[in-house]
Amino acid sequence: MSAQVAVWITLAVVLFAGAAAFYLIVTQRLRDEAVKRENARLLADAVTREEERSRLADRIITAEQDERRRLALFLHDGPVQNLSGIALMIDAAVHAIEDGRGPDALGIIGKALEKHRETIRSLRDLSFNIEPIVLRDQGLEAAVLELANQLGIEHEVQIEVDVQQAERLGEKEQVGLYQIIRESLNQALLRGPPTRISVAARTTRDGGLETVIADNGQGERRLRALDAIEERVTTLNGRFSVEQSADGGTSIHVLLPPYATGT
Repeated sequence: MSAQVAVWITLAVVLFAGAAAFYLIVTQRLRDEAVKRENARLLADAVTREEERSRLADRIITAEQDERRRLALFLHDGPVQNLSGIALMIDAAVHAIEDGRGPDALGIIGKALEKHRETIRSLRDLSFNIEPIVLRDQGLEAAVLELANQLGIEHEVQIEVDVQQAERLGEKEQVGLYQIIRESLNQALLRGPPTRISVAARTTRDGGLETVIADNGQGERRLRALDAIEERVTTLNGRFSVEQSADGGTSIHVLLPPYATGT
């Protein structure tokens, strides 16, 4: 009887050991499969992030190329042509002096001086639009207020500004947002023109920043202009949307992520 008990005990031990081994094997396989799935997910995420970084880099390069082309076109059609014209005027004034036509020479020099002043103004405006000194020295709010005041006087339109909360942005983000606001204001003035424009920045619940540029102009924005603004938003890892109001106006929404504000 004791021998039979011993056999049953031995069999039970063997079965238990086998079951434990099977459990361990199955458990390990499940863990291995879970690890493989997690590794595959991480790899897919890494690939997605790399593709997104690549697309963002392409967008940044494209935006920079477009900006360089715009500047080259402006310089060629504006200041360069003006300077060429001034040179021709000076030549004409010299010839007039040599021929003894003093009054004619004075008239030509007067026109050349006016053209020279016009060129200086255009270059000063270009420098302000690219990155105004006030933006670097006093911050985004002061720069946008100055821009709004300049455009408001030039186009006789009321531009309300409330972007104090955007001062939390980093230096690069402030420059980028300023360019977005500048482009949005210029497009609003071109398409309407509106009688009222507002620029407001508000902190979102998650610590990000939403900026809204709204106007009551009746014209339609060009798709290419909106695409250019969206490209600038993308370079800041932000989100861009456009809403049409009941009065025919347009609201441009720019949402920057929390890390843009250092949150």
